[in-house]
Amino acid sequence: MADFLETKRSDQHNRAFLIGVQTPQMAPGEGAELLNELVELVENLSYEIVGQDLVNLRAHTAGTLLGTGKTDELIARAKELGAELIVFDEALSPAQQRNWEELSGLAVIDRQEVILEIFADRAHTREAILQVALARMEYSLPRLTRAWTHLSRQRGSGAMGGEGETQLEQDRRIVRDRIARLKRELVEVRQQRCTQRSKRLRVPVPTASIVGYTNAGKSSLLNSLTGAHVLAEDKLFATLDPTTRQLILRNNQKLLVTDTVGFIRRLPHGLVEAFKATLEEVLVADFLIHVLDVANPNVEQHHATTIEVLKELGADSKRILTVFNKVDIATPEQLSAARRMAPDAVFVSAHTQAGLDLLHDRCVELIASEFDLTTLLVPHERYDVIARLHETGHIHEQEHQEDGVLIHGRFPASQAGFFAPFVVKKFR
Repeated sequence: MADFLETKRSDQHNRAFLIGVQTPQMAPGEGAELLNELVELVENLSYEIVGQDLVNLRAHTAGTLLGTGKTDELIARAKELGAELIVFDEALSPAQQRNWEELSGLAVIDRQEVILEIFADRAHTREAILQVALARMEYSLPRLTRAWTHLSRQRGSGAMGGEGETQLEQDRRIVRDRIARLKRELVEVRQQRCTQRSKRLRVPVPTASIVGYTNAGKSSLLNSLTGAHVLAEDKLFATLDPTTRQLILRNNQKLLVTDTVGFIRRLPHGLVEAFKATLEEVLVADFLIHVLDVANPNVEQHHATTIEVLKELGADSKRILTVFNKVDIATPEQLSAARRMAPDAVFVSAHTQAGLDLLHDRCVELIASEFDLTTLLVPHERYDVIARLHETGHIHEQEHQEDGVLIHGRFPASQAGFFAPFVVKKFR
């Protein structure tokens, strides 16, 4: 099979011309914002951007998305600037992508393919590599004909359909086989993840997942909170793999905090599906920490995008603690706008660690609201029970008495059966 599926376009096409689209259905200025975001996405692939254009599109054209005149104009400009690659911010159908390549003689990709390439660059663990490979294969399957344009003249009318067509069908079968194999391997990896999660949940420590728009500072916040050393770079999708670290709150309350892949507008649906295993950590968390870059001018759109993806995952009903990060570089106007947007939010800086104490307190409150307030008297010889109380609950006070250790705290309802023999008083 042709190796084009495994080859990075950045190795062959370094000079890119970008095309954005503003439609009547979009909010004023949204097309320009998305085009600016595409610039950052493309720069993450180390392409040289030689030019860009924003098109006001009243209606889609089936063959090329844009009208004939505009298509010819943009192709001429891209060639004049020496572009080797045209990148669309709008999703292109396989036929549209093929038509643009035939008309221009240049490589043509869309936002989805750019994101897929970035994910391929960032994937490190076996699970992430498999997930990205699956998404790329599913994206490439209907576009295989692009790799075989040089064989188009060899198609015959015989029973076998000609050499080129036979080769294309062989490639399609190979890709389908790879997709099936990747799905089987992903099932195995997900089973391993479920086993690891089950081991964690045997001792039910409260859990929280950090979610948010890509590059909002989620990994940096996890590092500041837990002292972890998770990769935290100033680029989109710096890390794809979920990382779980233990955070010790007040009174030795433990909280497991998981960093997840960043969200983005127009995230390819195939990637949402491919990363369901990664994002399952969001579904099993006791609450979510939604991190926003308060200094980003598009913070409101980023907030809406994250909530939209959470709805798609079925996690929008979970309790969400909104955290505005990067207060150290925000203007007073940006801070005021953020307070209006989310009055109950916490404002922090992962860089300077400002506001982290308040974030700790809010996490303690969220945990306490789900746990029963209970007083227990545990015999001195049952220090195994006391140890488990420390691991699973939030102990407010501990007093040694003649007949045992009197403990006041909040503990999960799931542990009620284990603690029942020692309960002295229980109330909400």
